[in-house]
Amino acid sequence: MKSRPHAAILLCVLGLATLVYGQQAVQLAPPRAGFSFPQKQTLTYSVDWRVFPAGTATVHFENLGERERITASAYTIGAINLLFHVGDQFQSTFDRASGCSYEFNKQTVEGRRQVNSTLRLDYSQAKSILDQKNLVTGQTKHVESAIPGCLTDLLTGMFYAASQPMEVGHSFVIPVADAQRTVPVTMKVERREEVKTPMGTFKTLRVQPTADAGVVKNRGNIWIWYTDDDLHLPVQMQARLFWGTITFRLTGNENK
Repeated sequence: MKSRPHAAILLCVLGLATLVYGQQAVQLAPPRAGFSFPQKQTLTYSVDWRVFPAGTATVHFENLGERERITASAYTIGAINLLFHVGDQFQSTFDRASGCSYEFNKQTVEGRRQVNSTLRLDYSQAKSILDQKNLVTGQTKHVESAIPGCLTDLLTGMFYAASQPMEVGHSFVIPVADAQRTVPVTMKVERREEVKTPMGTFKTLRVQPTADAGVVKNRGNIWIWYTDDDLHLPVQMQARLFWGTITFRLTGNENK
């Protein structure tokens, strides 16, 4: 198998991460009036590749006063884990009122590849600061890049989108900080659908992230199903790529 579907577990959860490439000046809109990010909440997803159980993913929210912390992890399971082990962890911190991200940490273990990175957003100096280390080779990288203003990050982006108004047929654009560039992602609200998960049946809004370029552009599509209510909880995510389909389904939602 030439491609690595197991590594795409986090690619789908963080679908905004590899969808796009480019740089435009797009303003990050604040969360809509009345919307509140969770005080403390843990979401658990099962992950299937084609018809096979592939892994589990967990996302935890924690209130830090004016800021919010999101911690996510994904691990392969069963036969998939024997073929290609994935154990990725992510953490981001953002402002609850504006949505502006301040730091995004990533610890990636995908087969023999092991990389740790930290991306800090310094709005006072209008720049992003990336520090990265390959734990296998020992190589390090330090990069500073200009940023146009308030940005979200690759982990926060999917949940920040829930804070925006969603109407069928409408779209909104969010600027995402991705390593050395700013990425404008269009979130298109396509239609209403009923979705069945182990947590039950949900009325949802199907949203597709799109962009003008990127590694996924000519290889497949990504969708996120948000509940059709004020919470806009992501209950299902799916990536249809040339080597198969990865699907995330909500299996747990706990206030802890």
